[in-house]
Order: sequence, then C-alpha cells, then structure tokens
Amino acid sequence: MTEKFNGFSPATFQFLRSLCDNNNKGWFELHKQDYLDNVLTPLQALAAGLGPLMLSIDPDFEARPAISKTISRIYRDTRFSKDKSPYKTSHWITFKRPGSDWQNYPAYFFEISPYSYRYGMGFYCASRETMDRFRKGLDINPAKFLSATEFFPKQGVFTVEGEVYKRPLKTDISDELRNWYNRKSLFLVSNNEIIGNSLEKELISDLIHGFEAIAPFYHYLCKVPA
Repeated sequence: MTEKFNGFSPATFQFLRSLCDNNNKGWFELHKQDYLDNVLTPLQALAAGLGPLMLSIDPDFEARPAISKTISRIYRDTRFSKDKSPYKTSHWITFKRPGSDWQNYPAYFFEISPYSYRYGMGFYCASRETMDRFRKGLDINPAKFLSATEFFPKQGVFTVEGEVYKRPLKTDISDELRNWYNRKSLFLVSNNEIIGNSLEKELISDLIHGFEAIAPFYHYLCKVPA
C-alpha cells in the first residue's frame, strides 16, 4: 500500500547529486536501495496523493502511482543519445491520457532534479499542426482563450514557456496574446530551487492549488487537437 506523502528528505537530494558524479552501474547497484527508499517511494506517495484531484480534472488520466504509468523510469534510453550515462538524474510524475498521440494533448507534470523542482501543464512536444490549430483558435475566438486563461494575470506561480519562433508568425496581435501565439510548443511551468536540502510535505498542497487553478486552460488545450 502506498505511503502518505511526507516530502522529499535530504537523503533524496544527496542521492540525486551523488548520482550526477557516479553515473555508472557499479555505483547504482550499491545504492539502489537508496533510490527505492528516497526517490521512488516519495514519488509514488506524491502521485497517489494527487491522483483523486487529477481524476476529478480528467477521468481519462492514467493515475496509477507506478513506474511507466505516472512515474518515470530511472534507466535512460541511450541508443540514440551522445550521452551514454545509464541513469536519469531528474525524475518526474506525469498525468496524461494514454494513447499513441499523447504528445499532442496536454499533460500535467512534476519534476524533481538535484537542485531544483518544477511543475505545470501543457504540451510535451506538440506537432506543428496542433500548434497551428491552437493559433487558429486564438484568431477566430480570442475571447474563449482569454476566458480559459483568466487566472493567469492574477497569479505569480506559473510562467509561459515553449520554444519561440525566431521570426514571429504574426505581428499584428494584441499584447494579451503575443506571449502565447508565436511558440513551437507551449506549457505553463513553475520553476523552483531546492532550499534547505529538502521539500516538506506541504508541497502537495502547493501542487493541488496550482493544478486546480490551471484546469480551465487544460480543458481548453484538450480541444485543440480534436
């Protein structure tokens, strides 16, 4: 049975930082129990704790607190990468709809790294066609988009990110839409540094509050690929 989320301890970040310097099979095998106890277990507890909220936002989410379901694998796929280090030093939780085309649908995420963490929602790697449909929606009905993002100017948690085109696709656009329009992909994210070598159990309350606040935009983006 999954334990209640009690935060990420200093041992979590000690393991992640040590892994950066010892990213090899021999070291990992000696410290695998540290990974299980201090990284995987709290990630599972956090995913389980968020599960009811996420299913209330979208009943089609995959919400099981398991590796390759909502939780990333520690083993890297090095087949097509110049970096042959075998283990990931950043780990994440993702709530998304299952399916082969999930990159073109929005997803929620939480990611923990040796010195930072972030969380948010948006497209992982949307196709040009999906982003063109997103822009068409802004052109045809900007009021609907602004209603879905009404929360954004009133908060200071999330920023808009996603690679920007070097040459704007459209210049005659309102200030309200410009930061969203000329992007190759799009997501909202809260970037945070690890302070004090731990993350307390109150983190889950921050995630719940933030994920609830951006739910209207999630539902708006769900309709883009359709």
